[in-house]
Amino acid sequence: MKIEQIHHVAYRCRDAKETVEWYSKMLNMDFILAIAEDHVPSTHEPDPYMHIFMDAGNGNVLAFFELPTKPEMGRDPNTPIWVQHIAFKVKDRAELLEFKEHLEAQGVDVLGVTDHSIFHSIYFFDPNGHRVELACPDPAEDALLSKLDAVKWDMLEEWSRTKKAPKHAEWLHKKELSKA
Repeated sequence: MKIEQIHHVAYRCRDAKETVEWYSKMLNMDFILAIAEDHVPSTHEPDPYMHIFMDAGNGNVLAFFELPTKPEMGRDPNTPIWVQHIAFKVKDRAELLEFKEHLEAQGVDVLGVTDHSIFHSIYFFDPNGHRVELACPDPAEDALLSKLDAVKWDMLEEWSRTKKAPKHAEWLHKKELSKA
């Protein structure tokens, strides 16, 4: 048995129409499907919802639920805001910079470009408060991934024992830190 791919990833949204329009305008995603019911199919709870689906490319689907009868959306106060996010891959750095310029021109506050050595990213928030990342591969991505692959199990084992950051891949962000 093996998972083929992610079917969809679902988040909550404050307003389904606003979310469709934002992802269409800001990230050029197509609106592909909407489902609305008064009962939850899996649990049979009476709870009206709007479930929308956006095309995130290559068969990847980003979905949202608007839940008008539930309390306002919140965040886990024990999880830093930078942790929970969704990242989308773009073709290259030129396209990443084009998205950054487009988003900023629309009034979106964009953080980055951040150089992660294996890829480069920008970060911003959607209108629901979800953190979004756009990432493009680094030209040396394959060689760097191979280097990381060689130490992944050792790093995991050391982390599991010590709960301290192993130094096996400390080179990864060194050049970014040297810019700070």
